[in-house]
Amino acid sequence: MVQQVLIHDDDYYVSDANQLVTEDDTPVDNFASAKQQRLLVSSLYSSIQQQTFLAEANVGIYHTDGQPAIVPDVFLSLDVQVPENWWKKQNRCYMVWRFGKPPEVVIEIVSNKEGDELGKKLKIYEQMRASYYIVYDQTQQLGEKVLRVYELRGRRYFETSENWLEQVGLGVTLWEGKFEERQDTWLRWCYQDGNLLSTGDERAEQERQRAEQERQRAEQERQRAEQERQRAEQAEQRTQLLADRLRAMGVDPNTL
Repeated sequence: MVQQVLIHDDDYYVSDANQLVTEDDTPVDNFASAKQQRLLVSSLYSSIQQQTFLAEANVGIYHTDGQPAIVPDVFLSLDVQVPENWWKKQNRCYMVWRFGKPPEVVIEIVSNKEGDELGKKLKIYEQMRASYYIVYDQTQQLGEKVLRVYELRGRRYFETSENWLEQVGLGVTLWEGKFEERQDTWLRWCYQDGNLLSTGDERAEQERQRAEQERQRAEQERQRAEQERQRAEQAEQRTQLLADRLRAMGVDPNTL
């Protein structure tokens, strides 16, 4: 439990950061969860260029003074960014009172039945007032549903079948494909038209394909130009051959 020491900071009373556990160096994730977290976070930073936001995996969120941090697998918070000196104790984790708001989206990736994602964690995120709570249960530990999306309405979460997160301007979807050489079903961010937010590798591959298509178009244009040159040359040769034959017959081709 965090000791209740309050300090005066920019006209707000907040918990003393020196009393908070911002990291405990305990490895807890499995390979699948770690890779899924990287996919969700990296695709945001690769694809969203005009929006200020903070997305992280396994970073603690202090939501209520005197309560321990909760550590979602992934969170997304709009219009905030990590302070410049992120090594300072008070800047190492997400303190709601310092950022002025909770994250808009929190995501839990279910690995077993011990996390209580539909019980205690749901209540904490509800109390924290995160706009959306997403539970990705790829191995169906909690029931038949692989994906659950909860939306905050008033003070309570309501499960919704809508995967478009209106307040965030993004959606989530399940995608069959390969990420980091691993073929599986992945939770992905998407735009409203269903197109996925690309990872850095995907964007590089898309750029490589565009460059290759451009190279092929340039090569086709070069070949067309070469064919046109050859046709013109052949026509000139035919004209010259005809003129030579006419002259051999005593006819000046220039008089024709």
